[in-house]
Amino acid sequence: MNILFLLIPVSLIIMGIAIWVFLWAIRSGQFEDLEGPAHRILMDDDDPRIPRKPQLKDDDE
Repeated sequence: MNILFLLIPVSLIIMGIAIWVFLWAIRSGQFEDLEGPAHRILMDDDDPRIPRKPQLKDDDE
């Protein structure tokens, strides 16, 4: 019976941490686009996401 005095506060702490992690995930946008990454893996994009700067030749300097 004395173990309940330990387990109840531990379970409340674990529940508080779980709620904090869930709220953090919602605020950071983890659930905004659920289908995008699933469709993005099927697309064959070879284009880089960040455009590269044009290379300067020695004649242009």
